[in-house]
Amino acid sequence: MHSKVIIVGSGPAGHTAAIYSARANLEPVLFEGMMAGGVAPGGQLTTTTEVENFPGFPEGITGSELTDKLREQSTRFGTKIETETITKVDLSSRPFKLWREDAEDQEPDTCDALIVATGATAKRLHIKGEEEYWQRGMSACAVCDGAAPLFRNKPLVVIGGGDSACEEATFLTKYASHVYIAVRRDVFRASNIMAKRAANHPKITVLWSTHVTEAKGNGKVLTHVELTDAKTGAKKDLEVSGLFYAIGHTPNTAFLSGQLETDETGYLLVQPGTSKTNVRGVFAAGDVQDKHYRQAITAAGSGCMAALDAEKYLEELEAEAQESGSKL
Repeated sequence: MHSKVIIVGSGPAGHTAAIYSARANLEPVLFEGMMAGGVAPGGQLTTTTEVENFPGFPEGITGSELTDKLREQSTRFGTKIETETITKVDLSSRPFKLWREDAEDQEPDTCDALIVATGATAKRLHIKGEEEYWQRGMSACAVCDGAAPLFRNKPLVVIGGGDSACEEATFLTKYASHVYIAVRRDVFRASNIMAKRAANHPKITVLWSTHVTEAKGNGKVLTHVELTDAKTGAKKDLEVSGLFYAIGHTPNTAFLSGQLETDETGYLLVQPGTSKTNVRGVFAAGDVQDKHYRQAITAAGSGCMAALDAEKYLEELEAEAQESGSKL
């Protein structure tokens, strides 16, 4: 199957790119993935319960509901959605080639422009009790979930020792009664300024050489976590109403096999102020190229950019084809 535009990814970035591309009559095809990276179609947004900071929803909306609305809007304008995962691509020549999961020995799908919006997956420890209390007191995004009623004026714990952990713990002090940072070593990995800011905050207690080894609750929500001393192995319970992972994200770029330039942590690099990657005709949007903001609204904005960049690129291709006397 050949398409003018193929979008890989189904979060706010992918669907916004699809909406803009479809309204420009580019007839986009969007591969939403089937549990790609262990996450349902819609990406990290589907792991968030209440979304209160996406414009246009003054009463808030759940992550899954917002994902459903984005999907409905994409299909309304003519986007063709494939509930399959792309596992291999060839970007060495045009048209670009993409292979579906379990179909790598078959003819690939092809496209003139490719938008990569596969996001980044939050790292989790998968401790005992996590499956039961995920989204019921456990999260990987303090900015997304920290203001939820479940966490207000309650003690919370953040796991991590880098800048993200210190930043998220400091952010949570706006809402929590107290915030603990569980650091597996006896020093922060964070920069000096971030570490000092967290360590000196009156509402933050740093738990050095500490592993969180179990999430406990009342069957409905998280109420405690089990702490294990990294040096002695001693265990104790800590009463908290929320646990936040701040141990990093993994950009979902393995299927690209290194064909696009990335930074040292694997995030796709784009030309400043654009969605353009180092391969002409390939564009990146959302968290797969954004390790700083990682918000649904910023992802949506970059999806718009990618669609507009792709549209302009296709116009350039058509003009070049006409000049050379051939047809695109």
